[in-house]
Amino acid sequence: MSVECVFCKIIDRAIPVTIVAENDDVLVIQDRSPKAPVHYLIIPKKHTPDIVSMTADELPLAQAIFAMAQQLSRALPGKGDFRLLVNNGSGVGQSVFHLHAHFLAGKKLADF
Repeated sequence: MSVECVFCKIIDRAIPVTIVAENDDVLVIQDRSPKAPVHYLIIPKKHTPDIVSMTADELPLAQAIFAMAQQLSRALPGKGDFRLLVNNGSGVGQSVFHLHAHFLAGKKLADF
């Protein structure tokens, strides 16, 4: 855990948020500035800044994120369509340097 990291503080319950789901590996919260009707953040409980800095021992974090996305999709109406987005670096929009994925659903999302 990083004492300066806002997501580490959320995981430690030092900052109040709306928790959607949780298991031993990840915490899922509602995004405070949603870009879709369903916009969650899937946050690994182990602090790692981003994909590029992950070590081989941290690769299971990706599996934990994907498994949680599968679980969340089962609660969606219809086909359970969603977009999973991970930013890596400030140049593409990462503003919190604790690996996390945006889970977006509930409307047709714009193409890139």
